[in-house]
Amino acid sequence: MLAEIELIKRRVQQSSIYRASSMIVMGWGAIIFVGNVAGIAAGRWTGAVWTALDALGALGTIVIVSRTRKKERLGARFLAAFALFVGFGLVWSLLIGHFGPRQLDVFWPTLFLFGYALAGLLFGRAFTAIGVGLSAVIVAGYLSIEGAAFNVFLAIVHGGGLILCGLWMRRV
Repeated sequence: MLAEIELIKRRVQQSSIYRASSMIVMGWGAIIFVGNVAGIAAGRWTGAVWTALDALGALGTIVIVSRTRKKERLGARFLAAFALFVGFGLVWSLLIGHFGPRQLDVFWPTLFLFGYALAGLLFGRAFTAIGVGLSAVIVAGYLSIEGAAFNVFLAIVHGGGLILCGLWMRRV
């Protein structure tokens, strides 16, 4: 009987994680869609557009996480892990990698999707499926699509894919 109670407790916790994560994933999907579409028209302002959208997404993520973890504060370890993750990306994209705009358009999504795949080891298979599946499609598009069509592809596949994955997570 205690084992059944523990199983139900784990399922409720996973459901809560998936519910909050689905809101975050759908929010980022919308931001990524808007960013890629705006990037086509923004020209030299693309960096500023993405900076503003990323700040909005980070703020939204913090709000959702802090509201879903009512009993606990947003953990210092979580914030440190996120800072290390972003710092790793910045070191590679700005200092070591010497990426062009097209490579950056693939690097950042696949880096964060790698984070989703890793989160799947802790929180459930849906995260791993999202991370690996969308990364594979993005890399395939990188290898086969040229020009401005690639930004449209990223808007639809990455942004739209995250929105669909967020809806799917609500059902899992």
